[in-house]
Amino acid sequence: MNERLPRGFEKRPQETARNYRSSDSSPTSAPTVNFRGRPGGPGRGMAQTVEHAADLKGTLGRLLQYFRQANKLLILLLAAVVCVTLAGLAAPSLQGSAIDVIKEQKWNGLSDCVILLLIVYLGNAVFTLAQSLLAARLSQSITRQMRHDLFQKIDHLSIKYLDTHSNGDVMSRMTNDVENVSSTISQSLGSLVSGVLTVVGTVAIMFYYCWQLTLITLITVLLTLLVTKQMSKVMRKIYRRRSQLLGQLNGHSEEMITGYRSIVAYNKQEDVIEEFCATSDELRKVSIKAEILGGSMGPVMNCISNISFVIVAAFGGYFAYTGLITIGTVSAFIIYAKQFSRPVNEIAQLYGTIQTAIAGAERVFALLDEPDEENSGSRIPDTVTGQISFRNVDFSYVPDKQVLYHFNLDVEPGQKIALVGATGSGKTTVVNLLMRFYPVDRGEILLDGVNIQDIQRDFLRKNIAIVLQDTVLFSNTIANNIKYADLTASDEAMADAAEMSHIRRYIERQPHQYQTFLKQAGANLSHGQRQLMSIARAVLADPKILILDEATSSVDTRTEKEIQDAMVRLMKNRTSLIIAHRLSTIRDADKIVVMDQGRVAEIGNHEELLAQKGKYYELYMTQFAGHQI
Repeated sequence: MNERLPRGFEKRPQETARNYRSSDSSPTSAPTVNFRGRPGGPGRGMAQTVEHAADLKGTLGRLLQYFRQANKLLILLLAAVVCVTLAGLAAPSLQGSAIDVIKEQKWNGLSDCVILLLIVYLGNAVFTLAQSLLAARLSQSITRQMRHDLFQKIDHLSIKYLDTHSNGDVMSRMTNDVENVSSTISQSLGSLVSGVLTVVGTVAIMFYYCWQLTLITLITVLLTLLVTKQMSKVMRKIYRRRSQLLGQLNGHSEEMITGYRSIVAYNKQEDVIEEFCATSDELRKVSIKAEILGGSMGPVMNCISNISFVIVAAFGGYFAYTGLITIGTVSAFIIYAKQFSRPVNEIAQLYGTIQTAIAGAERVFALLDEPDEENSGSRIPDTVTGQISFRNVDFSYVPDKQVLYHFNLDVEPGQKIALVGATGSGKTTVVNLLMRFYPVDRGEILLDGVNIQDIQRDFLRKNIAIVLQDTVLFSNTIANNIKYADLTASDEAMADAAEMSHIRRYIERQPHQYQTFLKQAGANLSHGQRQLMSIARAVLADPKILILDEATSSVDTRTEKEIQDAMVRLMKNRTSLIIAHRLSTIRDADKIVVMDQGRVAEIGNHEELLAQKGKYYELYMTQFAGHQI
């Protein structure tokens, strides 16, 4: 049996703006929940994939609150819809009256009917245009407010929420779900109200003219609805299957492109081609069925409509012959019969769109209902020296999966402390707790003798700077990226920070120097240059406490030396916590904390730990002496 590349094995990871989260990826680290993508149905009308809200009443109630904020636009839109509907209802009746006038040869009244018809049609066109403009204005007003609320909420979400929800899911609520609500308001709201009013008004007028012919007309409309419902059931299955196959084909193509080197290296070209062709052939067959069914909906509806036309015309002619109604009334009835079935079908088709929009709104409201990041503490110390104490700290990201056990550590002002250990040992978790990204389960963390939970959160983070392994730069100028730590800093201070971090020479070689715009968040910079720029940012912040998270793990030796020199300057006279796997970067640390499965295994300087021949000795010998422990 031919071996093929496993699905997703070579999938390109998503580019995400990294929040400071645990690099100790383990079952006990912050869990990441992957949300399955919602299939987008390419089906037509009622054949689309429909999502349903779990709390329809509650979601509609919250949506109405947004409508109340734009009640003037809503009232104007409803007024325009009513005018359009009234014009549509009046036109057939006026046409029927004109036909009766011609039959009775009352030529004086014909001009009045024509003028009224002209006014009705012009009014219909004007109010239809107004309806479109008002619907677009209303949808954009509500969308703007929803996106504003969402962005403001995301800006205050807890790190725990962002760690346990995929970035794609959060972005989908901001973009796709809000856009579904917007398009439904702009395209479906007016059609829904107009459709309901048209159906009610048409039936009322038809019953006023001739209830017998009205009942006959309703029977033909019922036939239309039954046929539409049955065809839609079949179409829905076909379109859903086509969506699934299209997703498989796109996913396979992405894997083939991103994993091309591995495919060629293992000579699996024929296997991936065979799989692609198999999926493509099935997609072709299903697509043909979908197009046939989708294309047949119109002719079938036209056929039923024509049958309805014949039935209404036949019975109407008979009723006109017997004197029950006039010929003009028969003509109006034929138009009303067509006018009645059209909004009924539109309302049925809008059902799926509206349900999907409400489901999207429910996901938006679910995010808005998430609790904000904990913001307790109001103390603002006069000075910060950088003394840190962890006292019997226990912590777990999820219940029953503890990460830290009775963690104790004392850091004196100006000390350089290194945290080392295997992946998943809890190194970055220590920093997460110090930054108050997560609250401790038990124990306490003190800064200059004060529990950090009692210190104002913004003040605490202002006195701590972080240099991450994965540098985050923004699509902006170099100056604004460096000044991100302190927007009020002078250009001279910025230049000094760049000099201290060994990046000034590179910046000043650029055509626009500090005003050079970084496209795609610094994609045109090397990893080392981005790292040095993040160090310059930290220098400008002038923190009392500095955190370095694997800052040199992904660069070459020469760049590593430059970054290390910059970090030595940066750490001078500052309390520093260094997370490192390369032990060469922390040999001169005042204290090395060796962690093992959430516990402190050893503490000491480089020479002391080597003499103990424990965990640190094993790590050192593995990296530098080539021994296999």
